[in-house]
Amino acid sequence: MYKGTTKDLAKAIRLSSLQMVHKARASHIGSALSIADILAVLYGGVLHYNPNNKNYHERDRFILSKGHACVALYSALAHSGYFGVKDLQFFGHDNSVFMNHASHEVPGVEFSTGSLGHGLPFGVGKALASKISREEWRTFVLLSDGELQEGSNWEAMLFASHHKLDSLIAIIDYNNLQSLSTVDRTIAIEPLTDKLEAFGWNVITVNGHDHNALKKAILMKQKCIKKPLFILARTVKGKGVSFMENKVEWHYKSPSDEELKQASWEVEHA
Repeated sequence: MYKGTTKDLAKAIRLSSLQMVHKARASHIGSALSIADILAVLYGGVLHYNPNNKNYHERDRFILSKGHACVALYSALAHSGYFGVKDLQFFGHDNSVFMNHASHEVPGVEFSTGSLGHGLPFGVGKALASKISREEWRTFVLLSDGELQEGSNWEAMLFASHHKLDSLIAIIDYNNLQSLSTVDRTIAIEPLTDKLEAFGWNVITVNGHDHNALKKAILMKQKCIKKPLFILARTVKGKGVSFMENKVEWHYKSPSDEELKQASWEVEHA
């Protein structure tokens, strides 16, 4: 379990993510930065887990459905004690378990993701398993907003509502940017709250960078009897780095040496 504050963990996640993407000349840093606060709240005090036993039965299950933002998850796991932070330097290397999309070969990663639309259906299956076996562990799934254009998610939503999977919490990283444009211009998903509620889910909208609001929303799950919960986390893509914020190109770019230096300074001094 991470010993510092969630703010400290978010900063560590951002710094490690920047370094990994820069060293590997990889991409998706904007997506990683937008979920750093969500992961920090989860791994900094919400999730039940044991880094010394990745198969700890009573652990909460967390699935990063937007697997392209894996550097943020790998960073969260490293700083939470699943493996050494130094191991992150092998991200994107040949024969490394730290692949460019989330890999279950990495300790603490429940499910390999990358092809969008798979995480929520898998999480629904996990939540159903916990209900059938009368276990108390919870299932968390973090999705992207553009990912909601995948029909598999809506089938999973119907299934979760029908089976009253109230141990299931889905969080949407709602930054409104995907690939080369905005979500609205690609395939609009609004009115999203109305749609999710129509599918039988409880819905809470929060500032996805407000740690207290995120934790409060997750704890509200206790009042969502016989319904799964969706948390719409309004975020900024590239959050924490001024020249990356709300810039769609950072879905694919990696920072240069000078850009890494500036980005790291901004995160460290935020």
